[in-house]
Amino acid sequence: MTTNLTDPIFNDEEAARAHFEAIRWPNGPVCPHCGVEGEATLVKGKSHRPGMYQCNACREPFSVKVGTVMESSHIPLHKWALGFHLMASSKKGMSAHQLHRMLGITYKSAWFMAHRIREAMDDKGASGPLGGEGKTVEVDETFWGPATEVYVNGKGWQRIRGGHGKRDVVLSLVEREGRVRSFRLDGLTPDQVDELVTAHVLPSSTLNTDEARMYWPIGRRFAKHGMVKHAIGEYGKPDGTTTNTVEGYFSIFKRGMVGVYQHCGEQHLHRYLAEFDFRYSNRVAKGVDDVLRTMRAIKGAEGKRLTYRQPRSAGAA
Repeated sequence: MTTNLTDPIFNDEEAARAHFEAIRWPNGPVCPHCGVEGEATLVKGKSHRPGMYQCNACREPFSVKVGTVMESSHIPLHKWALGFHLMASSKKGMSAHQLHRMLGITYKSAWFMAHRIREAMDDKGASGPLGGEGKTVEVDETFWGPATEVYVNGKGWQRIRGGHGKRDVVLSLVEREGRVRSFRLDGLTPDQVDELVTAHVLPSSTLNTDEARMYWPIGRRFAKHGMVKHAIGEYGKPDGTTTNTVEGYFSIFKRGMVGVYQHCGEQHLHRYLAEFDFRYSNRVAKGVDDVLRTMRAIKGAEGKRLTYRQPRSAGAA
């Protein structure tokens, strides 16, 4: 399905409200205060805001924004609809400056909107572990940020292999032909990597890594551990052992960060990773088009809040 930017949901507030309600409440309004379904009455009248309901069980008022990342936002819903679409359909991201120009809102509002949409895209706590029997999960690390030193277990702060002294360590776990999960680490320590891989990958999976020693003990706990030795120019084996998938993901991430966002504060990196993870995990190759991807992002906004005080530090484009 292709996106029609003349669709009323991007231009008309009533159409946008109905669109958000249909995604969040396919079976009718559910009170975000007490959780009761089917006991809400649409409040009408000039003294009430459009789209306001009152729960007949707890008597609390609510709208489709309440209990989501959009709560307390004064940005119209049709602009939220377009913002979600632009963020979900742009493979390498959409800068806050571009949102500011296209939506006709201030840069400050666009910057905050983008972070709230990234929060909606973060599904690490909602979906199960990666991999499983007959599946392969590739694990690798990369480095991001200005040149400085990072902490290496047992060796203190230093410039480490492959990092060129870059500040932030990013660890990504990619299920081949499946989902991806990425994490920002303060340093590259075996304990941190072990904890994340164990928590997010099923032990019945095949684990593919490079030859780094920290992966050796981790690999013993999985059905199979395949390694490629980059130091000798080995990037794939006849049995399918490779880390090319996760490295391809890093390529998309870095092109987006350099070409679109350009600047990213250390405190925000985890949200940018959630954004790139979401688009990769909901890509066209998995049968997810722009429309369905946007709907999934909107659905992910439920049950989450992000106040301006949390991400207000400047540093993200």
